[in-house]
Amino acid sequence: MLFEFSILQIVLIVLIFIWSGFVRSGLGFGGAALGLPLMLLVYNQPVFWLPVIGAHLLFFSALTLRTRLKNVSWHYLLRSMMIIVPTTIAGVFGLISLPNHILLIFIYSVTLFYAVMWMFSITIHSNNRWVDRFLLALGGYIAGTSLSGAPLIVAVYMRNIALQQLRNTLLMLWFVLVSIKMSTFVAFGIDLQLDSALLLMPVAAIGHVIGLKMHDVILQNDAFFKRIVGAVLLIICLFGLWKVLNN
Repeated sequence: MLFEFSILQIVLIVLIFIWSGFVRSGLGFGGAALGLPLMLLVYNQPVFWLPVIGAHLLFFSALTLRTRLKNVSWHYLLRSMMIIVPTTIAGVFGLISLPNHILLIFIYSVTLFYAVMWMFSITIHSNNRWVDRFLLALGGYIAGTSLSGAPLIVAVYMRNIALQQLRNTLLMLWFVLVSIKMSTFVAFGIDLQLDSALLLMPVAAIGHVIGLKMHDVILQNDAFFKRIVGAVLLIICLFGLWKVLNN
């Protein structure tokens, strides 16, 4: 499938997957949220991209976690998954059943919301366990539909998990959620695009390694990084929505 794209499209895909890998390992989340809207501008089929992103996330999460499992907040992870997993499953069925143009509007709208928040340094705060549960449930549904639910889940995790355990706990959560998603794809006969995923693996690895090396720097400049990314995402999502609504 990958070789059916034009040379320009392939170059853009390579750059996007470097970026996605960089964000995933640099922040510990957001590879899909910050990469998928760009991918959809190249080829507007979420069901094509999400298995590729999922395969990469499984591989690189396992690679990062293989020596870091002791630095996962297992207690909070298991407790939160009781809320997140059921809505993730519901989101996966939404992905499979919803029309493509509705999925595109949903993905761009969710990412646009994140972009505005990051641009203006708006953070989600909750000191109420019911609000926490709502955010985890909503984040799980969005993760199931588009793998873009990370910022909502992170807003809750940051208050309940020590900073040094945050990235590893999030990666463990993504590993579980994506395993559910990929298993559902197999059950419903959806092509996992493994050939494209394998071809793009070395490309994503470049971004992954850069992200690992830049992780501490990104955390120290978190607000500045998110403002810049938010501004770019805002433009991308508005353009993407305009394209969908005018087709």
